[in-house]
Amino acid sequence: MCLAIPAQITQLDGDGLATVDILGVTRSISLDLTPQAGVGDFVLVHAGFAIEVVDPDYAQETIDLIREFPDLAGDELPAEAKDVAATMAG
Repeated sequence: MCLAIPAQITQLDGDGLATVDILGVTRSISLDLTPQAGVGDFVLVHAGFAIEVVDPDYAQETIDLIREFPDLAGDELPAEAKDVAATMAG
């Protein structure tokens, strides 16, 4: 099963790249599939690519679920984010 994680864009880095916040962890991702995305937008991130711009309420609902069940994210969620999610759930 593949999982896309909601992330908020915090910075546009040029050349189709952006910095995002995923549960308190920052990552560089590609915006090649979502060139309309901008700072403050929530995107679904899979394999280093933003694959869709999503509604902030939807993103928050998904983030809340991940915090409740950190094992749902499996290997897709960075170890640092799993630790954050586990702490918030417990």
